[in-house]
Amino acid sequence: MSDHIPMRVAVVGATGFQGGATARLLVERGHQVRTLSRRPEGERPQLPGVSCGGGDLGRFEDVRQLFEGATHAAVVLPLVYQAEKVLRYAQNIARAARESGVRRLVFNTNVRIPDRTTNVVGFETRRLSETVFREGLSGSGVELVVVRPPVYLDNLFSPWNGPALMTQGVLAYPLPEDARVAWLSHRDLAEAVFAALTVDGIAGRAFDIGGPAVLTGPELAEEFGRGLGREVRYVPLEPAVFEQGLSHLLGAEAAAGVSGVYHYMAAGADPSLLTGDEGLSSAALSVKPAGAEEWVARQPWQMWTESEHSYDA
Repeated sequence: MSDHIPMRVAVVGATGFQGGATARLLVERGHQVRTLSRRPEGERPQLPGVSCGGGDLGRFEDVRQLFEGATHAAVVLPLVYQAEKVLRYAQNIARAARESGVRRLVFNTNVRIPDRTTNVVGFETRRLSETVFREGLSGSGVELVVVRPPVYLDNLFSPWNGPALMTQGVLAYPLPEDARVAWLSHRDLAEAVFAALTVDGIAGRAFDIGGPAVLTGPELAEEFGRGLGREVRYVPLEPAVFEQGLSHLLGAEAAAGVSGVYHYMAAGADPSLLTGDEGLSSAALSVKPAGAEEWVARQPWQMWTESEHSYDA
């Protein structure tokens, strides 16, 4: 499969941060991109070059229309953690992919998935979705590739982190100091998804993609310090405090789904979950994710020192 042949890609989740990064990269490289959104037209994020129709993943006809004429699909699910609803979404996507005859579907799980089942809905609803895709696409001629990222550097370029970094040199995040993480940016995730759409010989595989280095909290702070040219110290947040703050933005249910991952990591049951795979996934996909210091140096951190953003994080 060649990345030089224009694709028509149905991107599920293009109005979110991760799917949006994938959609923008596809457009940059000359591919046609279509998505859907439940939001009214005037409330959708700007995605130049992306065709966006109204629709709901819970209605098969809407998903069928999204996939009609597509050659490929890139899927990341919304921040929904009700098992029945997620199951319906995944079943509709798998059916639409089969009936439209797309060549390959890439599923970004949005998180690493533990080997053993847990009581964390953030893991188990994505495990469920991957199972639905594997079973629903088996024998259909639609290739499935799964990308499982760890935690995003872009989470740290936010109103919660930016001002404290710039004014106090504090990098706060709800992971223990000794948690080892292969931090990855949204852009490099998009590169991995693009590669998963186009690289030959990887059908059926799952990739635990991650950044080039596995870092503890203090090591991440050192990378930030070098990128910013100042001293930075890492402060672990309590996951419950993080969840409470997130609930004001996402609502209690979505916040609990997201923060469940951090509660799980704080318990220390699976310390290697967010680490790397010694570069095996990057090599197989022929991608070279940026290190944290390089990523930090590229961000416009000065925006967080402007008056409208100057508040305690």
